[in-house]
Amino acid sequence: MPKVLIIDDSAVMRKIIQRNIQQSGLIVDEFVEAGDGREGLEKAISNNIDLILCDWNMPNMTGIDFVKAFRGSGQKSNVPIVMVTTEGSETKIEEAKNSGANGYLTKPFTPEQLKSKLGNFLLVK
Repeated sequence: MPKVLIIDDSAVMRKIIQRNIQQSGLIVDEFVEAGDGREGLEKAISNNIDLILCDWNMPNMTGIDFVKAFRGSGQKSNVPIVMVTTEGSETKIEEAKNSGANGYLTKPFTPEQLKSKLGNFLLVK
């Protein structure tokens, strides 16, 4: 069963994302949370994660720095990363993709947009 890591400095946003995923019918066995990129990197490496959702703007280690560090670690390189962020410029989207992100979703998002993006990586009930 899939395990999803949500990296966002807002605990409220982490819960909103979880609730939207659960209500969308996407199959997730467990959610793991991290409040910044540094904590996310530790949890991504130490847990058997199937999908990572990552904010861009966070303290200590930004989301884009997390993507670069995780992809550069050489570990679990097949784990997809979807950026979920307010940064919606084409430059940021391109930077994320060039750094190793597999998907991009701009906040605020609708439950349908979240389901559509994550449906590429998770099964639907």
